Amino acid sequence: MNINFQALGCRLNEAELETWVNQFLKLGHQVTTDSTEADIIVFNSCAVTAEADRKSRQQIGRLHRSNPQAKMVVTGCHASLNQDRVKNYLGVDMVVSNQDKDDLVEKTVDYFDLSAPASALDVEGALFLRGRHRAFIKVQDGCRYRCTYCIVTIARGAERSRSIDEIIIEIKELHRQGIQEVVITGVHVGGYGSDTGSSLYVLLSEILARTEMPRIRLASVEPWDLPDNFFRLFHDARLMPHIHLPIQSGCDSVLRRMARRCKTAEFSRVVEKARSEIPLFNITTDIIVGFPGETEQEWQQTLDYVERTGFGHMHIFTYSPREGTKAAGLPGQIDKSIKKNRSRQMHQLAAQLKAKELIKHLGKTYPVLWEQRPNRDAGLWTGYTPQYHKMVSDDAGIRAAEISDATVDQVSEDGLKLVNHSRQCELYTCF
Repeated sequence: MNINFQALGCRLNEAELETWVNQFLKLGHQVTTDSTEADIIVFNSCAVTAEADRKSRQQIGRLHRSNPQAKMVVTGCHASLNQDRVKNYLGVDMVVSNQDKDDLVEKTVDYFDLSAPASALDVEGALFLRGRHRAFIKVQDGCRYRCTYCIVTIARGAERSRSIDEIIIEIKELHRQGIQEVVITGVHVGGYGSDTGSSLYVLLSEILARTEMPRIRLASVEPWDLPDNFFRLFHDARLMPHIHLPIQSGCDSVLRRMARRCKTAEFSRVVEKARSEIPLFNITTDIIVGFPGETEQEWQQTLDYVERTGFGHMHIFTYSPREGTKAAGLPGQIDKSIKKNRSRQMHQLAAQLKAKELIKHLGKTYPVLWEQRPNRDAGLWTGYTPQYHKMVSDDAGIRAAEISDATVDQVSEDGLKLVNHSRQCELYTCF
């Protein structure tokens, strides 16, 4: 069978897809990146916001219209929160809840009575089949906290950590296949080990000690989960100097309404520790714009705090009421026009901060993991520095999925990328 995999939303959804790809390949089935050629489509849906819910519904419809003959398996947060409704979507054959995700491949094989091919396929390069050069490693699922805007903790359930030995085996196998970078991900990564007596610090120490993976990167980690000695781990150059720390608001009164467990002063101390331990450590973050009750004064506090702190990149979300969350019933819902204006202000500030961050890297040389050629006619490559800044280069010696040193010659005109050029020309005009 030809199986196509689709995901919407977080890196955890991508990590789960990668696991299923390998499992199907080991059973002898084929993987296709073209959904119109698939016999079966597996869609990992998202429901983090009302907009994500809408996009999940739309994607299911698009996939069905593009290939009406394909069988469709839908899983993920949207499917888990709306199982009865999703079962009745046109084109959906089977729904697998988040709680049953570990058995998705087995359930799919049984449900569609898939006969085993004559021989299993070699899973070598399974990620490359999907055009990927880094792997997401799911280390845990679920969250024990209840931020008032978040539906994911309900959709994902209680915290469940994978064993360290199992994670180590997966990373070693990926390295054997040629993967050069893994990203540690989960719903509440900092809560790793809360159910097993371990911790994220212990996990990372074991990965560094027991594997030879060249690059290990953290995805999103809540700031309150990090012990005082956490950033000493980054003295090992294999642990990439970048971490995504969601702040959500730069105003303590708004953070209280969100039921966040970290005040701005505490967040600042975490940022200072990272930057004092490792020069040019890249901190990225999330911001929610227009949370219920957010006054103009509170909004200005957030703008001022973000500007003082500085971030290499920001994910900016305009708040919308999410059915099933406490925040949806809070008083003081913000008018759409005000939220739109505040979002514009924050996007402008984010662009200024990103350009300011990138300028710090001019003239420096970094090992870059090269991923793709977005402009083949111009012979250009894109990749990422250890700090997770995008680099663009015209070096003809670059090869996909390889790491090579590149010097930052300039920042692109749009202020979003670092530029390396081997030819004596002003390449930034190509970007």
